[in-house]
Amino acid sequence: MRSSRLIDSLRLSKPELAVFVSGVASMGLEILAGRMIAPQFGSSIYTWGSIIGVFLAALSYGYWRGGKQAARMATNGRMARVFLLTAGYVAVLIVLGDLLVRGLATVPLPSRFASLPAITLLFGPPTYLLGYVSPYAAELSEKEGLGEASGHVYALGTIGSIVGAFATTFFLIPSLGVEEIAFVFGVLSVGTAAALLRPGWTRENVAVTAFLLVVLVGALAGPALGLSVEGQVVYETQTPYQELQVVDRGDTRVLFLDGQKHSAMDRSDPNRHVFDYTRYFHLPLLLTDRDDDVDSVLFVGGGGFTGPKRFANDYDARVDAVEIDPEVIRVAKAYFRLEESDQLNVYNADGREFLRQTNRTYDVIVLDAYKKDKVPFQLTTKEFMELAKQRLDDDGVLLTNLISAPSGPASKFYRAEYKTLDSTFETVYTFPTVGGAVVQNVEVIATKNATRVSEETLLARNDRRDIGIDLESEIRNYRDPPETSDVPVLTDDYAPVDSLLDPMVGQQYVLQETNDSDDAATNATDDAATNATDDAATASERNEPVAAGATALDAREPAVGVAALAHPAVAPRVATEPRTDGVVDVRG
Repeated sequence: MRSSRLIDSLRLSKPELAVFVSGVASMGLEILAGRMIAPQFGSSIYTWGSIIGVFLAALSYGYWRGGKQAARMATNGRMARVFLLTAGYVAVLIVLGDLLVRGLATVPLPSRFASLPAITLLFGPPTYLLGYVSPYAAELSEKEGLGEASGHVYALGTIGSIVGAFATTFFLIPSLGVEEIAFVFGVLSVGTAAALLRPGWTRENVAVTAFLLVVLVGALAGPALGLSVEGQVVYETQTPYQELQVVDRGDTRVLFLDGQKHSAMDRSDPNRHVFDYTRYFHLPLLLTDRDDDVDSVLFVGGGGFTGPKRFANDYDARVDAVEIDPEVIRVAKAYFRLEESDQLNVYNADGREFLRQTNRTYDVIVLDAYKKDKVPFQLTTKEFMELAKQRLDDDGVLLTNLISAPSGPASKFYRAEYKTLDSTFETVYTFPTVGGAVVQNVEVIATKNATRVSEETLLARNDRRDIGIDLESEIRNYRDPPETSDVPVLTDDYAPVDSLLDPMVGQQYVLQETNDSDDAATNATDDAATNATDDAATASERNEPVAAGATALDAREPAVGVAALAHPAVAPRVATEPRTDGVVDVRG
């Protein structure tokens, strides 16, 4: 008897079902909005504040309009129409969402408000429609009294929002893409409309419901309109942290995170530097006192693991890499030839938490966890830099790979980070990777050595030390310290990272690549020269001819073993990679 009463109490009436589903759908769409908007506008506090504000405004307007009409128009059929209209709009989002987001990005607004037009147009109408449901349901409620009916509706709507938030965050986003998630909410809306309409189905109701289901399926099955990444999409997914795509463009495989290029690999030469900024990761080897001072390296941020793979391949050093997103690690292993070994260790963890828990110290730490529009502020502050300094050996070097302009209004984040490092370390260096004041990769290097190393000394060390790569052009980008009087030292208590990144919104991110053809030609020349030298040396030592199929790596490997004993830190296993001319790839 009690069980039957419990079941009856849990069974929702049609108005109650409508309120619950409207809560699920509105909160799910709100979280989905962040994923759809982020590739173009980032996921800063301004973007999320705009999303929350638009959704609240749209719901409020829907509540107000629905409340005025509820007494004379509230029926289950009209609530069903609200859900059908919502499903139709979701189908439009699936097909045109990307095109609309990119088109509305050109609206001339201050950067912190730039996402408002896209959020309003894409998500304002369906959220406004869902706002009608609660006042209609309150009017149709079987509860006695206005207060009880209103409280019941608020409770059910809030419970629906909680379900929508958790389901979208913990189940849908890790499992499905943006379009698939939108499809789920579209089908949920159609299903709710069908439940509200039964049993009094009319031929018109059946036709409209079936039509919208076909439209949703067609929208999902057909190609979305808009600007997509160039090349063949090999794999894509929504991770708990970001949108991820693996794209092949000829022999180059590129990792996109939230629509922006993050890492690249030459499939025919997996350890070649494709993006020019990754060459700067070797600069710390010229800032130590001796060329054998590096035998342990930590990378915070993995992506395609270009740096960790190259360091493990080139040097007899322990390389640890920390990446917070487990899907990024899995994709790197599946598509970017990441292989863990006794020398290369990969950890799935937050960078700051890893440094706090480890008792290991490193000769070099590379911070490669920043994006143009998404920066984990906890990895930028003075407290974090002090922690990193504690995990560096006495002659240790910290390199931070920032995305910023080196000067001008868009340089605030770089200059604040420089000031923060300068307040923590003895000496700080700057190396922009592209000329001019455009948004680019800016490498900021900090050391415990109070004596500043000049550009001339670095050039001399580059000529003298054999670190497997020629960094002359990179060294010539050596810059004087920037002006920092107008930017703060970032702390855990005050780190206005979003406002510092704000001037970069809408600006082009210039990412320079090494020239494939020049690189291949020069490497071929160097390999031939190295082969000739090694063959001659080996033949002279052994007084015998070298096997016709021997390669430069084959001929050098015994010598590398000897060098590793004398200089275990930096014993290159590859011929020196020359600097190549770059081609500029511009990303919005």
